[in-house]
Amino acid sequence: MARLVLKFGGTSVADLDRIRNVARHVKREVEAGHQVAVVVSAMAGQTNKLVEFCREAAPLHDAREYDAVVASGEQVTSGLLAIVLQEMGVNARSWQGWQVPIKTDENHGAARIREIDGSFLTERLEQGQVAVLAGFQGISPDNRIATLGRGGSDTSAVAIAAAVRADRCDIYTDVDGVYTTDPRIVPRAQRLERVSFEEMLEMASLGAKVLQVRSVEMAMVHNVRTFVRSSFDDPDAPQAGEDGLPIGTLICDEEELVEQQVVTGIAYAKDEAQISLRDVADKPGVAESVFGPLADSHINVDMIVQNISPDGKTTDITFTVPEGDFERAKKVLHDNREDIGFQNVEGATDVVKVSVIGIGMRSHAGVAAQCFRGLASKGINIRAITTSEIKISVLIDSAYAELAVRTLHSLYGLDG
Repeated sequence: MARLVLKFGGTSVADLDRIRNVARHVKREVEAGHQVAVVVSAMAGQTNKLVEFCREAAPLHDAREYDAVVASGEQVTSGLLAIVLQEMGVNARSWQGWQVPIKTDENHGAARIREIDGSFLTERLEQGQVAVLAGFQGISPDNRIATLGRGGSDTSAVAIAAAVRADRCDIYTDVDGVYTTDPRIVPRAQRLERVSFEEMLEMASLGAKVLQVRSVEMAMVHNVRTFVRSSFDDPDAPQAGEDGLPIGTLICDEEELVEQQVVTGIAYAKDEAQISLRDVADKPGVAESVFGPLADSHINVDMIVQNISPDGKTTDITFTVPEGDFERAKKVLHDNREDIGFQNVEGATDVVKVSVIGIGMRSHAGVAAQCFRGLASKGINIRAITTSEIKISVLIDSAYAELAVRTLHSLYGLDG
């Protein structure tokens, strides 16, 4: 017997037929003797409708009331799934975030989980009751509903798994695992059987949409073994592979990996924008004068390149920001022009970040050179580069995105 947390996203609970399918997955685990908690998202499209209602009601609305509105989508789903499970003869009840309780900070709309008391939930699981939890929500210090930001149900599931000391957290989604890259671009992309927390964190933050970044961070911190599985598989079909694990991708500690590929996957992110400041005075503190105001405005900066002029008096600073923050970032820079001392600002949104990821890169030389050589052979110019122990990211013109992904996927032997 194991204690499991199962999470189902919006497409998996899009209507009553799919909710019944989810209930069959849950019932299968219960009949296998497992203790089961289920975390659900709102039905597909419902959160967008609720967000739009708030915007139509008042463009500058109270974030606390916004949370009260958008959290209702998960409340509906959790109640419906509990009803369907009860109809199937499964002892189940629904839980809202505040009933657990999942305690968050005060940042309404994008709250972070501070603490979960899993004792009451654990007691119910041990009694054989299935807990159906509304994802994406908790309770803030001011005793108000707080939501965790888009994709927050993944984070809810991992946090609940940590709180009840679950043996596994299964994230059911509309794909059957994590792939070496986007199969829509590279049809020969391979499903990964296992991937380390660190690699998945890089993949999630660099464009892979399978899991929310914060959920991977939490899984890594609390060492929650996490599976990505397909909710569209027949609940009555065989659920385990040759190794006895569910069919999908296991996200786990590096020590669980049988063999380490040099490169695990290729990720890409299209929602990037490039900003270049020209002829900035090259003096101590200039970087802080540029990036300090951006940080104060909660604008994340990623790739940074600095080029000093031949006479050493001025420098050009190039960096990337999320495309959605492009105009706001330029305004912040213009508002601080006197302190920064640049001549002009240039920018581009027709760029894409392509990343090569793999923990095996730590012990293999020449991976970066291979990447640059491969892109050059296809006539792809690199605008900026950033690296870490387990990743290489390049910024290129968006017109070359798919060519770059296919080239690198083949170059590192990831084609099936």
